[in-house]
Amino acid sequence: MDTALWIVAGLLAAVALTGGVSKVFVPRAKLAEAPGGQWTESAGDGFVKALGGLELLAAVGLVLPAVVGVAPVMVPVTAACWVLLMVGAMVTHGRRGETAFVALNLVYLALAVFVAAGRFGPWPFTG
Repeated sequence: MDTALWIVAGLLAAVALTGGVSKVFVPRAKLAEAPGGQWTESAGDGFVKALGGLELLAAVGLVLPAVVGVAPVMVPVTAACWVLLMVGAMVTHGRRGETAFVALNLVYLALAVFVAAGRFGPWPFTG
C-alpha cells in the first residue's frame, strides 16, 4: 500500500506541476484557447497566476516533505488541500457545462482522498 500511495502522490504532483507551470507562465489569452482553459477568459490574470502558484506548491508538498523526511505530515495535508482545489475546479467546469473536465477533476479528487486518508490513517510515514 505504501508503494501505491507513493505512486498516486507522484502522479498528482505531476498533474499539479503541469497545471501550475501553465497557469503561471502561459499567458491567460493562450490558456483560454486550450481545451478546458476557457474559464480563464472570465478570470483575472492575478487569480489565474495565484491558482498556478497553489498548484506549484501542491506539486512540492505532495512529495518533497516525505522524500527529505522533514514534516512528512505535509503530504496528506497537501492532498487534503488538493481536494478543496478540485472541488472548486469541478464547480467551475460544472457551471460551464464541461462535464468531461468535471469527471477528470473528480478522478484527481478521489486520488487525493486516497493519499490523504492513507497517510493520515493506517499508512503514515514513519521514522
